Amino acid sequence: MNYVTKQTLLGLPLVHITTGSIVEGKFRRGIAKGWIAIGDISFGILFSLGGVAFGGIAVGGLGVGVLAIAGLAVGGFALGGAAVGILAYGGAAFASYAAIGGSAIAREYAQGGLAIANHANDSMAKMFFEKSKFFSLAKAPAQYSRWLLLLVLIPVIQNLKRKNKKT
Repeated sequence: MNYVTKQTLLGLPLVHITTGSIVEGKFRRGIAKGWIAIGDISFGILFSLGGVAFGGIAVGGLGVGVLAIAGLAVGGFALGGAAVGILAYGGAAFASYAAIGGSAIAREYAQGGLAIANHANDSMAKMFFEKSKFFSLAKAPAQYSRWLLLLVLIPVIQNLKRKNKKT
């Protein structure tokens, strides 16, 4: 599948959605490029969703962006299993300024099981995280991440049912 809008801005389509396909007997990953990009590998200026996603808001297995939400998230604001950024929230969080995670390493503020920072698991760190918009907003997806997996599993299960009906 390959969908590209006819409307462009600065030479890029507004929306590009693509999936992988078999070309000449070999599998080719779907590479999407646009302002909004969805594909196996995606490059989206505003929003990017894919196994590997690069963009303003990047969501995927590996996400690199201003706001990255991914298994491995790298960005200014990173939320993921492993998160690396200026502000990072994840199982393992590494940040130049502040981090929350099972392992949280940052320059200024850190909170978690293993916290290393100038203010680690102290009252200053607690106050910083309570006042931070990013960490307040990141708390909900982090707490309910197991349930969010259902959003991924439901389409996979439905697809498996369709394949079984065809055979």
